[in-house]
Amino acid sequence: MSVLAIGLSHRTADLALLERTAVPADELVKVLHELQKAQHISEVMLVSTCNRIEVYAMVETFHGGLADAADVLARQAGMEPAQLYDNLYVHYAGAAVEHVFSVASGLDSMVVGETQILGQVRAAYATAREAGTVGSGLHELVQTTLRVGKRVHSETGLDALGASVVSESLAAAGELTGRHALVIGAGSMGALAASQLRKGGIGSVTVANRTESNAARLAASVSESGIPATAVPMSDLAGAVARADVVVSCTGSQDAVLTAEHVTSRPDRPLVICDLGLPRDVDTAVARVPGVEVVDLETVRRRMSEAGAHTEKQIARAAGIVLDEVREYLAGQRSAEVTPTVTALRKRAAEVVDAELLRLNNRLPDLDGDVREEVGRTVRRVVDKLLHAPTVRVKQLAAETAGTDYANALSELFGLDPQAPAAVSSVAAAAKHDQIDIRGIRNGPSHVDGMRTRGSDETDGDN
Repeated sequence: MSVLAIGLSHRTADLALLERTAVPADELVKVLHELQKAQHISEVMLVSTCNRIEVYAMVETFHGGLADAADVLARQAGMEPAQLYDNLYVHYAGAAVEHVFSVASGLDSMVVGETQILGQVRAAYATAREAGTVGSGLHELVQTTLRVGKRVHSETGLDALGASVVSESLAAAGELTGRHALVIGAGSMGALAASQLRKGGIGSVTVANRTESNAARLAASVSESGIPATAVPMSDLAGAVARADVVVSCTGSQDAVLTAEHVTSRPDRPLVICDLGLPRDVDTAVARVPGVEVVDLETVRRRMSEAGAHTEKQIARAAGIVLDEVREYLAGQRSAEVTPTVTALRKRAAEVVDAELLRLNNRLPDLDGDVREEVGRTVRRVVDKLLHAPTVRVKQLAAETAGTDYANALSELFGLDPQAPAAVSSVAAAAKHDQIDIRGIRNGPSHVDGMRTRGSDETDGDN
């Protein structure tokens, strides 16, 4: 089994396509089960945020896993797979590990260094685990990923550079001190928006949400932080908008929740509306209301592209940490792959010793018991000493060298049970697959020439 990462992000798709392919929270489990039921996927999790939709999977084959994942993503979006291919990126084996580590570290984010993605990866893993679609392979990968993300931020200070998408969108609202904000949506993004508003010096906050108890809960939390806050039902949305100086909407709804009917002309008191929903929460007609400015994810993307003001030294340091961690992780995986064969070798040696001692007992039934025991201990010590150096060394070699199938070599040399190493993934086979160019799939899934892909031996280039 090898890791496959496939998806779309702000780097490869426009907001309209991201909106269409986004997976609503209430459909995540259904999509996860569809992915896991596919022929070539054994474990899977799905990260769906305002900037990316990505599938991380353990797959039996590259081509099969790619086709299965692309089919499910396309079906979920109501599209044909061919319509997605030009915007998809694909990472396999070692390159997939590097991509996942980079994502969690904030290096692949619209706002480089933002820390929100780390929590989103953690939440995606928790959802997949509860759905029963995560096994030992993804469990180990994600646990390492979360540790790497934390390490990058703690050792580079990249998070100090990387304000979240929320804070970047609020920057368009200008001075917040003493002003009144309306937060539409009481989920994790709503809580993050409230936190950023508080840090910006907002004077008071109103929270609107379809589930009023959730709105009340978030309002109470904001009040506890020292900012006056109240909750209102969605039926009072127009009134709440009229009282606000800045609106942040992040509901996760599939339809617009804020329309031109909710917003009146603001010639003397401008209103900034930050639409962080994917799909959009704010109807396009709202931006045409006089005195109203709408800041959406596309606006944030343009702002960040034009700014490009991140410290290159910190980014380079973060990327270096990611690469070091990738090498260490892959070395550990290669070492672990040969372990079952080493175990099988030691088991075979123990069986040979037991058989020879039994033969000795049959030939010399009158041999003194103490002598018999000493002979047994001596033979076992000799075998253990003979096997110690090569079994330790083969693990070291497997960790240090990609492309050599040490498990199969041991099996052939010592005539081990072919079923034992069959359970071990062939490093050579994985290395061979890593060289596949996406354009070579023309005879497999159709129309994939435009997809971006990287194998495990590549360490540069954008998505």
